[in-house]
Amino acid sequence: MDISQEISALRLALERANYEYYVLDAPTMSDYDFDHKLRRLEELEAEHPELITLDSPTQRVGGKAAEGFDEVIHQVPLESLQDIFSFEELAEFGQRVNEIVEGVSYDVEPKVDGLSVALEYENGIFVRGATRGDGRVGEDVTQNLKTIRSIPLRLPENLPRFVVRGEVFMPKTVFHKLNEERELNGQPLFANPRNAAAGSLRQLDPKIAAARQLDILVFNIQYVEGRTFSTHTETLDYLESQHFRVIPHISCADVDACAKQIETIGDARENFEFDIDGAVIKVNSLTDREVLGSTAKFPRWAAAYKYPPEQKPSKVVDIVVQVGRTGVLTPKAVVEPVRLAGTTVTNATLHNQDFITEKDVRIGDTVLVQKAGEIIPEIVSVLKEKRPQGTKPYFLPEQCPVCGAAVIRDEDGAALRCTGAECPAQLMRNLVHFASRDAMDIEGLGPANVENLVNAGLLNTPGDLYSLRVEDVAKLERLGKKSAQNLIRAIEKSKENDLSKLLNAFGIRQVGQKAAQVLSRQFGSLEALASAGEEELTAVPDIGAITAQSLTAWFTAPQSQHLIETLKAAGVNMKSRAEPIGDKLAGLTFVLTGELANFSRKEAGEQIQALGGKVSGSVSKKTSYVVAGEAAGSKLRKAQELNVPILDEVSFINMLEQEN
Repeated sequence: MDISQEISALRLALERANYEYYVLDAPTMSDYDFDHKLRRLEELEAEHPELITLDSPTQRVGGKAAEGFDEVIHQVPLESLQDIFSFEELAEFGQRVNEIVEGVSYDVEPKVDGLSVALEYENGIFVRGATRGDGRVGEDVTQNLKTIRSIPLRLPENLPRFVVRGEVFMPKTVFHKLNEERELNGQPLFANPRNAAAGSLRQLDPKIAAARQLDILVFNIQYVEGRTFSTHTETLDYLESQHFRVIPHISCADVDACAKQIETIGDARENFEFDIDGAVIKVNSLTDREVLGSTAKFPRWAAAYKYPPEQKPSKVVDIVVQVGRTGVLTPKAVVEPVRLAGTTVTNATLHNQDFITEKDVRIGDTVLVQKAGEIIPEIVSVLKEKRPQGTKPYFLPEQCPVCGAAVIRDEDGAALRCTGAECPAQLMRNLVHFASRDAMDIEGLGPANVENLVNAGLLNTPGDLYSLRVEDVAKLERLGKKSAQNLIRAIEKSKENDLSKLLNAFGIRQVGQKAAQVLSRQFGSLEALASAGEEELTAVPDIGAITAQSLTAWFTAPQSQHLIETLKAAGVNMKSRAEPIGDKLAGLTFVLTGELANFSRKEAGEQIQALGGKVSGSVSKKTSYVVAGEAAGSKLRKAQELNVPILDEVSFINMLEQEN
């Protein structure tokens, strides 16, 4: 077998395996064999780049981030659908259809709540994918779509040109896992799976999109050369034969049968792996569709039934407070069981104290409950005429219900947050942050290993890291003796970190990496910082009143003091290792642009801050200097326009090294 034949055989085997795994859900190739074949294909293509093709499995995840998305003009517009909100409106839709064509049958499908895209194939090869956009012009997201394993890169039949439409979605299980990870990493949560799918598909780096595990259901042929079809059902059968994941669908003889199928989909919506926001009714005959045509906005042959948010009364039995991984207190109403949107609801979110106060929700109240976006049960209103005597307004506790630490309100929102440094509810989040690169920088201690250690009962506070033993860690899944030794070595190494890293690791509100560096240099030791009063703290450059209050509150808390004592006993360094090299750049603001030969931008910024200067991300009349390296761009031009002094790298180094 020559090289080109081997490459072709590997591609066919890998694509078949992808189809079996991601579309049929019936894999026959082991992960080991798949990885082995993929690696062999990568090696052969690296040796023979002239043999790389667009449909190769190696092209699913691009290595380089795109500069942006090009516009794509859709050859056939991706139309939106007219919404209908009741079975009366469904009957009216059927009547309008029958006035133009008679004896019409329909197809009913769940309406996936995702992001609509068009997939283009030429001679059976996937060549381009684009978002719907406004229906006529979308964005080219081909590289990100290639990361979706259920999209075939080569079709069994090589039609000259073939365009299909589908809905990209994030499976519910993936969505919940992603939000858990984002919460651990202190990132804002996605509101719903559609929001997450849209954000993932529009990532400039395909590797990020690939990590999000998106999927797709295809539901329409937009354009085809070389084949003809008579019904929508035929097109879906054909799409299935071409290895697409096709939308679940049922044929219905009339609109009455459609109504029954809509009810069936509604009752089963909790069981779908994807979120739905309705059901789609389509005329089955493609000839009838041509006769019916479209209005300026919608096709006359289809409509989207939107399920009304079902509301039912229930009684608030209790209000309980949960503490999230970031310390936020979230109140939840425990209600008498009520059936909503196909499931039994026993809890409803109350969001925060402002929500409770605004709606005046009390224990004992009768309330209207609905599912927000068909997902999260929430209280719509209180039926105050049914309120029993003796109820009292509800207020969230002033102490954390998990650890007893004081609770504070976020300065920029309605959230109440636990301040406990060793709060069990926040343990995962605190540990992940404690070990992160800008904090204690413990290599190998990411979210997965943190979860592993916590679940094994080996960690109850960040201080417990320094009492871990190799033999205990080595017993855990996915680790082993060598990995355990490396992890313990990294933990030991972290004891020697500068005080600034430890300060950042504590996760004190308002104290990030920059503030930690400033405080470390100013006070020299954790003991000196802990004993400083608010007045002394606010005298430090860049430390305001809110940060000072946060620091004093944290250091006086019993859990914080216990954590400090644990770390001190373990031998963790609590002193600044930075030389007190003065403040000769105090009052000066620098902007960095371009590539520097002797520093990364981060390192250059740290040098400036260490000498009392400030670093800004944008040029203005208040900028003191712009430091311009190779390939400096718009910031350099802005500095020239504003006559801001410009330093090359040599001049910048001279400024840093000159005597005060």
